[in-house]
Amino acid sequence: MSKRGPGKRRGNDVPQRNRQKSQSGGNRGRDFSRSAVRREKYYVCGINVMNQVMTMQPERLIELYLLEDLGKQRQNRLSIDPSSLSVPVNYCDAETLLHLTGTENHQGVAAELRPSKMLDDDEALELLTELKAPLILILDSIQDPHNFGACLRTAESAGVDLVVVPRSRSVDITPVVSKVASGAAETQRVARVGNLARFMRSLQDMHIRLIGTDDEGVGSVYSQDLTGPLALVMGAEGSGMRRLTQEHCDFTVSLPMRGTVESLNLSVATGICLYEILRQRGIG
Repeated sequence: MSKRGPGKRRGNDVPQRNRQKSQSGGNRGRDFSRSAVRREKYYVCGINVMNQVMTMQPERLIELYLLEDLGKQRQNRLSIDPSSLSVPVNYCDAETLLHLTGTENHQGVAAELRPSKMLDDDEALELLTELKAPLILILDSIQDPHNFGACLRTAESAGVDLVVVPRSRSVDITPVVSKVASGAAETQRVARVGNLARFMRSLQDMHIRLIGTDDEGVGSVYSQDLTGPLALVMGAEGSGMRRLTQEHCDFTVSLPMRGTVESLNLSVATGICLYEILRQRGIG
């Protein structure tokens, strides 16, 4: 987010064979070589993410991967004993975990998951009809996976009912997104809609106000009434909201910038706006 308004920024702030154990005993000597591991599979890693999946979405688990010399301290941080789950548990070396997850920050645990289900347009609207004063976060064409993951983490912590992204021009929920979200990508409800402008009109028909973020906003985010059913619309990194998206907002707000820094990271600006909404709602 820049002095010219939120959402407008200058830039964007070979494994070896390993042994396998499973509940049924598993097969030893399974091949985890580069030719054997399919990169299109969906892997997540990290203690927080694993705990979220094992406790809240165990049906998504396909296989677990644990570092052979995973320390007792890390094992104790797992909320569920992996051996109690009805999925294979593979014990492997650090090189294999790096290959599977693409990061050295895997904390010694990883899992192959079934893809997270995103809501479509109709499912999202049906969900919102059941809520009295929904809080929605719309991310218009977010491209950076780290920003997306950070926004999901902030949205989940702020109690956002639904995060909405357009089907095109937006990053998917990838292992990188999941890692940055620190478990929120597995619990936060996300909708991927075909036509964002049409979806925004549907929200207005449901008497949900659409508040955009832009340099030419009617005033500071702190001076506007942000109570009641509300959708906060954040623009993409660098370019801000698309013209059609902005035209469908009921009004736009800006964040006051008092220092010499000209921009805020998208996820930081999103967090500031969401927590101002919570403050006005008397939550805290």
